[in-house]
Amino acid sequence: MGRHSVSAAESASDDATAGPFRSIRDRFPFKRNNSNSNYSSTNTLTRSSSKATLSSHKTSRSHHHHKRKLSLSPFRGKSCFYLCIFTVIFTFALASMVLQSSITSVLRQGVGGDRMRWRWSVKDGLKEGSSLEFMPRRRFELNGSRVDWLRSQPRIGIRPPRIGLILGNMEKDPSALLLYSVMKNLKGLGYLLKLYALGDGRARSIWQEIGGQVSILSPERYGYIDWSIFEGIVVDSLEVKDAISSLMQEPFCSVPLIWIIQEDTLASRLQLYEDKGWDRLISNWKNAFKRAGVVVFPEFSFPMLYSVLDTGNFFVIPGSPIDVWAAESYSKTHSKSQLRKENGFDTDDMLVLIVGSSFFYNELAWDYALAMHDLEPLLLKYAGSDEAGFTSKFIFLCGNSSKDYSDALQDVATRLRLNEQSVKHYGINSDVNGIILMADIVLYGSSQDEQGFPPLLTRAMSFGIPVIAPDKPVIRKYVVDGVHGVLFPKNDPEALKNAFSLLISEGKLSRFAHSVASSGRLRAKNMFAEECIIGYAKLLEYVFDFPSDVLLPSRPSQLNNSIWEWSLFRMELDQISSNTENLYREGSSGPNSGIVYDLEEAMLNDPTSSNETQDHSENPGEDIPTILDWDILDEMESSEEVDRLEREEIEERMEKNIGEWDDIYRIARKSEKLRFEVNERDEGELERTGQPICIYEIYSGAGGWPFLHHGSLYRGLSLSTRSRRLSSDDVDAVGRLPILNDTYYRDILCEIGGMFSIANGIDDIHKGPWIGFQSWRAAGRKVSLSKKAEEVLEKTIQENSKGDVVYFWACLDMDGGIVGNNDLLTFWSTCDIMNAGRCRTAFEDAFRRLYGLPSNVEALPPMPEGGGHWLALHSWAMPTPSFLEFIMFSRMFVDSLHSLHINTSKPSDCLLGFSAPEKKHCYCRLMELLVNVWAYHSARKMVYIDPHSGLLKEQHPVEQRKGFMWAKYFDITLLKSMDEDLAEAADDYDHPYKPWLWPLTGEVFWQGVYEREREERYRLKMDKKRKTKEKLLDRLKHGYRQKTLGGG
Repeated sequence: MGRHSVSAAESASDDATAGPFRSIRDRFPFKRNNSNSNYSSTNTLTRSSSKATLSSHKTSRSHHHHKRKLSLSPFRGKSCFYLCIFTVIFTFALASMVLQSSITSVLRQGVGGDRMRWRWSVKDGLKEGSSLEFMPRRRFELNGSRVDWLRSQPRIGIRPPRIGLILGNMEKDPSALLLYSVMKNLKGLGYLLKLYALGDGRARSIWQEIGGQVSILSPERYGYIDWSIFEGIVVDSLEVKDAISSLMQEPFCSVPLIWIIQEDTLASRLQLYEDKGWDRLISNWKNAFKRAGVVVFPEFSFPMLYSVLDTGNFFVIPGSPIDVWAAESYSKTHSKSQLRKENGFDTDDMLVLIVGSSFFYNELAWDYALAMHDLEPLLLKYAGSDEAGFTSKFIFLCGNSSKDYSDALQDVATRLRLNEQSVKHYGINSDVNGIILMADIVLYGSSQDEQGFPPLLTRAMSFGIPVIAPDKPVIRKYVVDGVHGVLFPKNDPEALKNAFSLLISEGKLSRFAHSVASSGRLRAKNMFAEECIIGYAKLLEYVFDFPSDVLLPSRPSQLNNSIWEWSLFRMELDQISSNTENLYREGSSGPNSGIVYDLEEAMLNDPTSSNETQDHSENPGEDIPTILDWDILDEMESSEEVDRLEREEIEERMEKNIGEWDDIYRIARKSEKLRFEVNERDEGELERTGQPICIYEIYSGAGGWPFLHHGSLYRGLSLSTRSRRLSSDDVDAVGRLPILNDTYYRDILCEIGGMFSIANGIDDIHKGPWIGFQSWRAAGRKVSLSKKAEEVLEKTIQENSKGDVVYFWACLDMDGGIVGNNDLLTFWSTCDIMNAGRCRTAFEDAFRRLYGLPSNVEALPPMPEGGGHWLALHSWAMPTPSFLEFIMFSRMFVDSLHSLHINTSKPSDCLLGFSAPEKKHCYCRLMELLVNVWAYHSARKMVYIDPHSGLLKEQHPVEQRKGFMWAKYFDITLLKSMDEDLAEAADDYDHPYKPWLWPLTGEVFWQGVYEREREERYRLKMDKKRKTKEKLLDRLKHGYRQKTLGGG
């Protein structure tokens, strides 16, 4: 849950203009000379019980009445006036405290909407005069991100960073305007967008302008998208909860996810879930929120509304066009004169609207009581006499529309001797837009320190209403005094009165007021756009991972002077109807989220959940078994056990018909067939019997299951025991190669580790003459074999069963694969790009160490720079003996590479990658390309088969390689000799480093092992002969004597 920091009222200082929130008593000192503005008391307003306050007051009045009279006698004239004012304000505060409990009960009964009820629960426990502040659990340092460091490193990117954007809908609304403006500017920085949506809408055409074709996601397609091709995923509403379900499974768990939430539909329901005991539903949403790397909200109140679901990843990027959108749409369907007429105001009335904190909307008592000192001179001048020459009315927008609020304000007006009906109250559950629109001046009178710009001020500026506000930092950040509004030093009543007088001239708004209103309206239109868009750009740099082959985006500072893309949404605003007038009052920044109510309905229809709810509400001790219950259960079990033993004894004494020998034999054979055996052939293995090839599809999590093929040609190969498909004959790589049970080694080896497991005792699992492999990513990137290509491959293998040929169908230069399509890239330059520019260096060092080459000998095998395809994604097929040769070379090479890595100054830091995923899967990209070097220099024929059409084309013909191949290093005799040497060293425990990787990746076998096994077999044989001979000699010496039947 997010941490809500409650800051106490400010302490006293010598500066009166920046003074603290003092108690009301401190603001009216009983002195004749009150020119000194430095008050000594530093008391702050604290919450106290209304009953305790009233009782204390009564006790003081009854026991000290005479003393109080004497203490007041010295005050005369002006001091009496101050005393009266203090009495009025203090009485108002006490009355407000008395009313607070009743107001709260009214709100909790439904007045003000769900959002307002929740905000009251946040207020519980806070001290009066305190402010509520959102403090994220985890600090996101957006300035000085990792990308700044990457920009200083030498790198060659060849493709733009990809963003997968999932839209909840494609309607034209304020949330779409914000997201579209952000994404369009991100595209300008160099990002490439791929759009997905849960439904179609009127905004489809504008989205296609920046992201190309939009893919509509149905529930059946949620699991069929390879999210690993993106640098990060951005989702924009609660509706996408089910769409990101595949992102919660491996291998997509590490893909960065940013979840933007602009609606509060779920927040308004969380209190209901807690009251009903729907913990499972809360946990469901909390797990979904937990998957996101960052959950972004457009204002600071939202993370507090969603605090129940906070797992430490909440973040706020302030700014949204929602208030401007609401104001403009409302203005098209309503007029100021008509609203005044409906609310009983004259056209000539000067209406001053006083609004409070954007979070504590329901509070009238203390927030406005603290502001009364500042407002008093203003009220007395314009509403307390007729000297002004025009009618002024002050409207307080706060709380709800209950009669208690209105009565409290009218009581204040009476005590201050204000003109009748000069003060009026409206609740926040009223037509807020209409109240703001019919006002002439909007005054921000809250004492709360807010983290974000008050939304009501934004809306007032959008309506073209001049605003007056204290010069708080968050307001001064956006509003220029005298240009977009009028600012005054807080806690300075005289400055407030002067600021107010600037906007009025002869009972009407002055020219200055009209100028401020016009400038303010223009300012509000794009006031938060630049900060918001740059904030998202910095957030992406902080959250996303940028692999070695990715072009880095431009700096966010280039987005200065960004604006919302109003032009593309103007038609929607022009066609707006009156049904949007309650947009603000409903407390929603977007369309209602249907998934919230769908999950609630599912919870209600689930019998288990209803039982859980009933159990939650009932006494939990009723279902706990008592000692008597356990005793009864023991008696029942004992009785059943006695009955069972009696039946068994009776059956043993009864004669049984043994039956015919044929029946006995048949039953015995049947039991043998039903007996489980490790090497028992299942249905999948029987289907593959007689086929020349089996392709093992390598996957590492449940997220890869939808990409796997079914049929006799394929068999799954799971790199994790827990992620193995149920009811399948998939191979468990961990069971065949225990090193893969170690997460570290499984991550650095990736798919090549699965190949090692197949080669380890291959005769137990694979008996076909050909073997193939394919990563699950091949299907995700549309480069897996089609039915036609499968038939071509099988037919070609059957017709040409002899010869060392490597068939492959996923290319290194295929768009959507490893890198983008670029004919200028050579094999080694591509490898460098994929491995942080260190591929050649790492390969050369590992190759040199493997063969023990001196430093003056070239150790980087040459690869052709011309055209032709290269193998990628571990998608290839070759004869089984060739596969074993490749694995023999691969084991030694990765061991040499690993020894270099752990002997570096920072063994925990991978030098073959920049991003966190690259460092985690350190050797994977280099080992993926190793088969190309082996196949090229071992004179294997390399044939590319088109995965769609099945056309065959030889790549890098063997005849053209002559003079370039380093065949001597890949000779099978040399490799076997090196393998035996390593096996002998492992057998003698002569490890070059610890832990030594090579013995852990497969079989350890050499001639000494064979001789030792032969000697062991011979020893067992001779031992058996010796025992048999001793037994015969014993019989000859002592004779044969059969033991008696009784064992005696």
